[in-house]
Amino acid sequence: MIRTENLSMVFTTEDVQTRALNNVNLEIEQGEFVAIMGPSGCGKSTLLNILGTLDIPTSGKYFINEKEMTKMNENQLSSFRKKNIGFVFQSFNLIDELTVFENVELPLVYLGIQKKERISKVMNVLEQMNIAHRAKHFPQQLSGGQQQRVAIARAIVTDCPLILADEPTGNLDSTNGVEVMTLLQQLNKQGTTIIMVTHSERDAGYANRVIYLLDGRIISK
Repeated sequence: MIRTENLSMVFTTEDVQTRALNNVNLEIEQGEFVAIMGPSGCGKSTLLNILGTLDIPTSGKYFINEKEMTKMNENQLSSFRKKNIGFVFQSFNLIDELTVFENVELPLVYLGIQKKERISKVMNVLEQMNIAHRAKHFPQQLSGGQQQRVAIARAIVTDCPLILADEPTGNLDSTNGVEVMTLLQQLNKQGTTIIMVTHSERDAGYANRVIYLLDGRIISK
């Protein structure tokens, strides 16, 4: 499903160049649950952003299902993301002014899905995440664990085949963290490919494979 060839990323300021990724070669199959680990500053989040087509690498190639992402323009990448990639962030990234229902509905609005179908899809996914009883609440009325459930619901409501998670339990206590990881594991068992950046050995234990980064290079995969 995912393949990179000699992927490198260099950040340049007036005074210094920082090489965040250095010739990363990686393959991830459809249906895998992969954890990416390594010390702070090793390039984990940079790699995840490139895999999510949010950043363009300085050099190298990146393919999803044999489509070369590094040849697409921003409009093409944006359209591809909406249909194929769901994101789950440490900070939830919910919109405070929208209800739970409206937050989850938003990706479907962007895709031009009709209202009747949107309502059905949103309620189904909220039921799946055990958060339907909070559909009319606002994010600030929810616990951290509940907010992350909403964020996962938003990520999967478009039936995307790939979820990218960046420290998904980083702002949660251990109980809520286990619940969120169990939900991600269940989604993976249903066929969703999941790539997760984490510092947590516990969370990495839910993955089928762990990739270790150090100084922008893969040292174990």
